[in-house]
Amino acid sequence: MNDIDEKTMHSLRKAFASADKTRSGFVDIKDIEGMFNNMGTAFDIDDLNATIKRVDIDDDGKINFDKFVIIASNFLQDDDDETITNELREAFRLYDKEGNGYITTLTLREILKELDNKLSDADLDVIIDEIDEDGKGKVDFEGFRELMI
Repeated sequence: MNDIDEKTMHSLRKAFASADKTRSGFVDIKDIEGMFNNMGTAFDIDDLNATIKRVDIDDDGKINFDKFVIIASNFLQDDDDETITNELREAFRLYDKEGNGYITTLTLREILKELDNKLSDADLDVIIDEIDEDGKGKVDFEGFRELMI
């Protein structure tokens, strides 16, 4: 657990706490897939199930936070800046269907809402206003990248 940075550890704690509704200190292993999806962690379901099976040695269907970290550490990626930029460029290209070099703030609003459905319209307005400084309703790749990182 020492090789996980504090930001990632915070995300893991947050994900675990949100799944531990009863505050028992345990989560059901059936909830791990959803936890990973909410965190945006890439995983293969077969690999995840095999890892869970290795870690859940008492086979009670529940894991504590330490076991969750062990499982998650198998799927955390140390992406370098170039890899992240390439992935974001590909995502941007998918939304920039006409190839204009920008996406509309309306499209960006939809993306952000999809990424975090807890964002209120007021939250989205603040984010959009911050990223669309000139008020033209368009966001180029650099603005998109900055926001997503």
